[in-house]
Amino acid sequence: MIDIKGIKKSFGPLQVLKGIDLHIGKGEIVSIVGPSGAGKTTLLQIIGTLDRPDSGTVVIDGTDTGTLSSRKLADFRNRRIGFVFQFHQLLPEFTAAENIMIPAFIAGKSRREAARRAAELLDFMGLSGRSGHKPAELSGGEKQRVAVARALVNNPAVILADEPSGSLDSRNKAELHRLFFDLRDKFGQTFVIVTHDEHLASMTDRTIQMNDGLLAGESRAGSGTAAEAAGNDGNTI
Repeated sequence: MIDIKGIKKSFGPLQVLKGIDLHIGKGEIVSIVGPSGAGKTTLLQIIGTLDRPDSGTVVIDGTDTGTLSSRKLADFRNRRIGFVFQFHQLLPEFTAAENIMIPAFIAGKSRREAARRAAELLDFMGLSGRSGHKPAELSGGEKQRVAVARALVNNPAVILADEPSGSLDSRNKAELHRLFFDLRDKFGQTFVIVTHDEHLASMTDRTIQMNDGLLAGESRAGSGTAAEAAGNDGNTI
């Protein structure tokens, strides 16, 4: 599903990613953990085509994203990748349903089709009664579930989440974490989640450790231990 090979990225003299090789299978829920500055968010942004690597390739569902023009890349991103951020990033002037529909409009879908899909997702999220509410009228947990629904509206192959529960209280965190697995079971998406939340990381199928721009190891759900990454560079998992 996602094949990453030889990814390097620098910002000026600072090399943030030093050669990343990683495969993520279809339907996997993978967490990426590590200290601040390890390169987690930069890697997620490159997977999501929001940034380009200095070298290396990212292949998603058979498409080498590095070969796409800027216009084709934007279309690919909108249709094939969904994003969930720490802070929901909902547009305050639009209702919950309208916020969910926006990516569908960008993809060229009719209002009727977008509204039908938004209603389906709101129902799945338990938010049918909140569809006409604007973000200021929603709780933190509700806003984040609307953001997840927005990420899903075009039925993307991949959902990328950056600290998705970082701004939530413990009850809403637990609900959001469980929701990711329910969504995977229902819709079959692949999830890649950058998180500092140890509980969320422990739930995922695989946890990838990053440190100093390299992959440092991995653990699998229930394994309790981290496997050493291949080679001395710690860059292949």
